[in-house]
Amino acid sequence: MKRTETKQINVGGVPVGGTAPVAVQSMCNTKTQDVDGTLRQISALAAAGCDIVRLAVPDMDAARAISDIKERSPLPIVVDIHFDYRLALEAIDRGADKVRINPGNIGAAENVRAVAEVCRRRNIPIRIGVNGGSLEKKLLEKYGCPTPEAMVESARNEIALLHRFDFDDICLSLKASSVPLTVAAYRLAAEEFDCPLHVGVTETGTVYQGTILSAVGIGTLLCEDIGNTIRVSLTGDPVEEVRAGVSILKAAGLRTGGVRFISCPTCGRTEIDLISLAQEVEHRVSGLDRDITVAVMGCVVNGPGEAREADYGIAGGKDCGMLFKKGEIVAKVPEDRLCDALMELIEKDE
Repeated sequence: MKRTETKQINVGGVPVGGTAPVAVQSMCNTKTQDVDGTLRQISALAAAGCDIVRLAVPDMDAARAISDIKERSPLPIVVDIHFDYRLALEAIDRGADKVRINPGNIGAAENVRAVAEVCRRRNIPIRIGVNGGSLEKKLLEKYGCPTPEAMVESARNEIALLHRFDFDDICLSLKASSVPLTVAAYRLAAEEFDCPLHVGVTETGTVYQGTILSAVGIGTLLCEDIGNTIRVSLTGDPVEEVRAGVSILKAAGLRTGGVRFISCPTCGRTEIDLISLAQEVEHRVSGLDRDITVAVMGCVVNGPGEAREADYGIAGGKDCGMLFKKGEIVAKVPEDRLCDALMELIEKDE
């Protein structure tokens, strides 16, 4: 089922599924009961482009903190529940906008019934979060190891259980640390289920490796028209997750706005310090609220010619560079003035 054909749910005012834009999600790494610290991080995530935030709720202190966080949060709150369904009930009562449960550890059907009944009354969606590392024991015995089929069967069983309790406001994820396993599981899920899919590769590692694995896994699925909301999971600052997620959406053509920065690889024709220049320009334009493309190219071959679609850019020369706008050269500038001159050119058009 294509992305736009899924059902649509509402997460605290953010539509997910159907024709809604693909939403970016992240998860705070603060202690949820640290209300002020958690809110500072949520604000940073929102500023980076995050649409929905998830919070860990490992105990009742965390669940009770949801009310204070919800009151001041700029983003909808998803609560992450494992093992104890009563934490979900408390968090819902405190204002959670969505609940994530794990079929592998939520326990008996009656636990799911209790959560479903409260969510139905409050119009709160539930995400079934299948994880390759915590599949139900019976499925591991049946399949021998986590497989796409095992993950989809886990999802199928949990969806059927929620349907039995007259609940269908469902989002689904099927994450694993293996990119091929994750992609295969989502492909099968997209064929079978009509609920929106939250897409991500879990346990990917630190920022560098995790961004690569996530870009391959999430990007592959998005380009196949699978996925309604995404999370890049990184061992690092959650703000980096959001930046990576937004960049993946832009690369897939699913999000516009903000500065698109491009630069060429260095080669033997380059006669300026292209690497440092590109890093400086990228840093300085990252804070601009402009829907523009900025290019830094190493020579006139890769300047206005190959970056013709850029709104503004630099084409390097010998100890100097050409400023160009919309593919046309507008000035020749010494190397040590290139970044400042480019910024002046951009800011002049604000």
